[in-house]
Amino acid sequence: MSGSFHYLQYGSKRIEYLLLSSARKTLEIAVHPDSSVVVKAPSSSELAAVELKLRKRARWILKQLRYFQQFVPRTPERRYISGETHLYLGRRYQLKVVKGELNKVKLARGAFIVSYRNDCDQKKTMALMENWYSQKALQHFNNSFIRCWVSFERYGVERPDLKIRRMKNRWGSLSNGSSIILNPELIKAPSECIDYVVTHELCHLLFNDHSRDFYNLLGSVMPNWERIKRKLEFTMA
Repeated sequence: MSGSFHYLQYGSKRIEYLLLSSARKTLEIAVHPDSSVVVKAPSSSELAAVELKLRKRARWILKQLRYFQQFVPRTPERRYISGETHLYLGRRYQLKVVKGELNKVKLARGAFIVSYRNDCDQKKTMALMENWYSQKALQHFNNSFIRCWVSFERYGVERPDLKIRRMKNRWGSLSNGSSIILNPELIKAPSECIDYVVTHELCHLLFNDHSRDFYNLLGSVMPNWERIKRKLEFTMA
C-alpha cells in the first residue's frame, strides 16, 4: 500500500491527510485519536476526486479533530523549579534543585538533579539544563545518524554533515543537500522518533519533496514510520 501526504484548504482551516492507495473498491476516511487523518482510496482514484469527497466531509473531519484535541496532553510552560517534570528520550523525570559542590546537572535515581554551590535561580537552572540537553543531543543524534545512514549508502548519495540548531517549528531539515539540521529539543523524544526524523531528512537526499516516491522510499527503509511519527507528535505535544 503506497502513501503520500497532502493538504486540503477548507476555509481558514488546513487539513493534512495521508492518502493510501490500494486494490480496494471504495474510499474510506478515518480520523484517529492522535489527530491524524487517513484516506484509503482505490489505486485508480484521481487526486481531484479524492479531494472532492474530502471537501464534502470536511466539517465532519474538523469536528472529529476538535473532539480528539481535548484529550491531547499539553506540556505546561517549564518554570525550572523542584517538583516539575522534564522529558528526556521520551520519559519524564522529576526535577530536583539542591545545594552541591559544583554547578551541574545529573540524571540519577529517576530524577534530574541540578546542584549549585551558591544561590540558584530559575534562569541559571534553565541554562544548566539546556547545556546538558545539548551535550546529550550531540551524542544521541550522532548515534542515530550512524544507524540510519546504513540504509542510504547503497543509493550512491553523498553523506551529509550533521548539525544542531534550534528551530521554531521544525524537528529537522536538509540544508542544500549537504547538511542535516536537527532541533536540540528532539532529544526529549524517544530514540525511535529521533531515528524517524533523521531518516525523513535522509530521504530528501533522493527526493526533495513529499511526493509518492518520497513516501515509498521512507516506507521501504522504515516500514513503521507512521506509528513513530504519531508517537513523536503525541510525546512532544
